[in-house]
Amino acid sequence: MMIKKKTSEITKHIAFQTLTMVVTSLGLVAALAWNEAIKEYVNVYIKPYFEQGSGVISLFIYAIAITILTVVASYQINKIARKFSTQE
Repeated sequence: MMIKKKTSEITKHIAFQTLTMVVTSLGLVAALAWNEAIKEYVNVYIKPYFEQGSGVISLFIYAIAITILTVVASYQINKIARKFSTQE
């Protein structure tokens, strides 16, 4: 009986870890998609306003945009996490 219980706990732990890795992987794919979308936006709509060879300026604009997006998303996610943690 004890072995059956341990096996069940291990199976649940493995399933939880697998689901965590799948969700993390999907998050990475979404982040890469946003990365490409923002880079393309900078190239199409911002880069033309700067002189030729101003790649550094475009990269800084891109980095600032990513930083702002990350800060806003992190803040919102933490707000949601706090709501869930107070409900338990």
